[in-house]
Amino acid sequence: MAKDTTAKGGAAATEATGNGEAPTLNVLAQYIKDLSFENPGAPKSLGPREKAPQIGINVNVNANPLSETEFDVVLTMNAEAKNGDAVVFNVELTYGGVFRVANFPQEHMLPLLFIECPRILFPFARQIVADATRNGGFPPLLIDPIDFAQMFQQRMAEENTKAQVAKPN
Repeated sequence: MAKDTTAKGGAAATEATGNGEAPTLNVLAQYIKDLSFENPGAPKSLGPREKAPQIGINVNVNANPLSETEFDVVLTMNAEAKNGDAVVFNVELTYGGVFRVANFPQEHMLPLLFIECPRILFPFARQIVADATRNGGFPPLLIDPIDFAQMFQQRMAEENTKAQVAKPN
């Protein structure tokens, strides 16, 4: 059963695309595509330590069309905890959602797919990572909220720079 997450308010919701129907965003499915947790030093790594490990977190978003109105949006999260050079734990999650997007203007599609859809997926992915680290014997890793708008703007700026560099004079 699809959960109705129809967009409300703002310019996107009040702008129809010519057919008179309101824009809609529906979550059709959410799923774990890949989940990996590594605890290479267990059980020794589970003992008390003098200082907290350094944790590096990487997040990436991709979107692929499944049809004219359905898109697979994938949130990839990697978190690695290190104590010096030794890996304490490593968790990798690829979490996806299938979204039905209808009646949005074309210029709103990329921000919708790379900002709004990951914003919907993030709390679920965050919980999976927290559960995996807790089940691995560590305190739950609670990833701070992510500014997907900033990530999108940075990605667009990088792609524009690459296009400028690749453009022949």
